[in-house]
Amino acid sequence: MKNAYLTSHFPLIAIILFSMSFSIYSGTMVIDYLQELGLYSGMIEFFSERGIQLTLLFVLWFFYFMVFAAMKLIADTVNELSLLFFSKDEEGKELQKVRRGSWVFLIFSIISVIAVVNGFLLVAVFLAGCVIYFFYFIYKVSESLSAGALMGLIFFHILFWATFLLAVSYAMLILYNSVIASLPI
Repeated sequence: MKNAYLTSHFPLIAIILFSMSFSIYSGTMVIDYLQELGLYSGMIEFFSERGIQLTLLFVLWFFYFMVFAAMKLIADTVNELSLLFFSKDEEGKELQKVRRGSWVFLIFSIISVIAVVNGFLLVAVFLAGCVIYFFYFIYKVSESLSAGALMGLIFFHILFWATFLLAVSYAMLILYNSVIASLPI
């Protein structure tokens, strides 16, 4: 069966699996933290242990699903913007070549389910998938780009993601500091 849309569901499956992996790991961390604070035993008096775990798992899965879906939307937009700025392809053939890269994230999302036991390993699997997909993207579009356009495309991606991560980190740091400053100590 040969169809251009055969792998169109791979990004959704990858997002679901990455979200599940991160939510399982985060859920165990949150439960351990609640037990350390002594709040978990009080919660068990009102809800079943399995109910708390499933609710926490669903809420965290939904949170990570939204984060990864937003990141995919941003990444697709950045990919298409970079091709708009640096590629001479007007028919979208470069995007068709790059679509097969969804296999990369699908494979790494399956690996992330195995790596759920260690948080650093889980993040490393996700980052490795991103880096390998980036190299795949560069390899596939490099055929139709000049050397200058290829360098521009690479620097565009690096600059965008560095700025994005710094802005999000800065916003989280400001939020953390405002919460700490508002505590009545």
